Amino acid sequence: MSSSSVCRRAAHVALIPSAGMGHLAPFCRLAVALSDGGCDVSLLSAQPTVSAAESDRISALFASFPRIRPLLLHLPPLHPSEFPPSADPFYLRYEMIRRSAHLLAPIFESSSLPISAVVIDIALASAVLPVVTANLGLKSYILFTTSASMLALYTYFPTYLDAAEPGSPIGDIDIPGLWRVPRASVVPALHDADNLFTIQFVSNGRALPQADGIIVNTFDAFEPEALAALRAGKVTPSLPPVIAVGPLHPLGGSNSATPLQTQWLNEQPAGSVIYVSFGSRTAMSKAQIQQLRRGIEVSGVRFLWVVKGKAVDREDDSEVEQLVGGDDEQFLERVKGRGMVVKGWVEQERVLGHVSVGGFLSHCGWNSVAEAAVFGKPILAWPRAADQRVNAAVAVACGLGMWVREWSWEAEEGVVSGEEIGKCIKELMANEKLKASAVRVGEEAGRAIRARGSSHEGLQPLISSLNV
Repeated sequence: MSSSSVCRRAAHVALIPSAGMGHLAPFCRLAVALSDGGCDVSLLSAQPTVSAAESDRISALFASFPRIRPLLLHLPPLHPSEFPPSADPFYLRYEMIRRSAHLLAPIFESSSLPISAVVIDIALASAVLPVVTANLGLKSYILFTTSASMLALYTYFPTYLDAAEPGSPIGDIDIPGLWRVPRASVVPALHDADNLFTIQFVSNGRALPQADGIIVNTFDAFEPEALAALRAGKVTPSLPPVIAVGPLHPLGGSNSATPLQTQWLNEQPAGSVIYVSFGSRTAMSKAQIQQLRRGIEVSGVRFLWVVKGKAVDREDDSEVEQLVGGDDEQFLERVKGRGMVVKGWVEQERVLGHVSVGGFLSHCGWNSVAEAAVFGKPILAWPRAADQRVNAAVAVACGLGMWVREWSWEAEEGVVSGEEIGKCIKELMANEKLKASAVRVGEEAGRAIRARGSSHEGLQPLISSLNV
């Protein structure tokens, strides 16, 4: 009897994502990968979601893969007096799910098929791990939704704090066995000890040794040093096994590239288009959007630009013309035929996989970096927040991208000029050496997920370990 048939009969894995498309997308991809490997899979859907994109993705997953079972968690609201109105809505949703961890046991126990293992979002680790390990006695794995390099910082940061003088500012962080993370690349929220994200981050980092393993959407050839140091216990000696399973295969979905976008891309010459997108949560200031608009135009390069006005799509009622035009109402008319501007969620793997796309101006959210790696498309990195400077360093180190480190992000003042942006876009699109290097990264990504590849060899033992 094959290991897949044993897993299909015996293992029922529940996946628990947190909030935001950056977390939900890899969970959906992992759910399908485990299901394809023969496991019964359920995905917890915490309702209501923050964004419409999350609701659409969850509906599309269950419609496209009916063998994946839904588990519903109805979230009680937080009291509005607990957090300021300016608090990040996604971090608040993490907190709502964390405080609802006690509701998981009855949900799991009501499942018609007994649950034997749980995969938990890193943002929920310290709240959910005690419930599933101590209370329910289930195997537990963490899905770390960003890079292995960021995992190294995540696991070491509590130790760094313990060794620092109380109240001292965060400085450069020397990660044992690896490298120095400059102060400027540390997640901005971590500079505030009282920030909700910081409290969650430190608590989760301390909880990781309780898990049976940590799953990461990366591959050995992409982050060899970080993975080797983590596995050897150089960063944190008590860390459980780190399992690289990436790049997880994109799924597509109901909100994929529209026929209009696809038709436009089909009409462009091969490798001529730069795709411009800063992810599902990054909303630039009006001043920076205007300079980005200027840079795209003066570059002379064909473009597909995904624009956002607000971090949460349900709150973004502005029109494309308002967002990108600003004081220049003729912009869209001037670039007509050379470019396309869209607003809303785009299944960017469909865009990055298109032959006409030759470059990617990206914030370096990890899903974006991983998808660029899959398709071998070079990145012009412009990190905007969170883990993105750490991820940009990964893209540069492996030969996937270029990064102007002086460009500001959300924690810093300053607006990058359109002329500077335009110059770098032209440089990216003309850099044949970088393009060839990005193609090699794509080839390595393909080898990793094929039979006997490094990530295939990580995923298959994981599936075997899930057997009861």
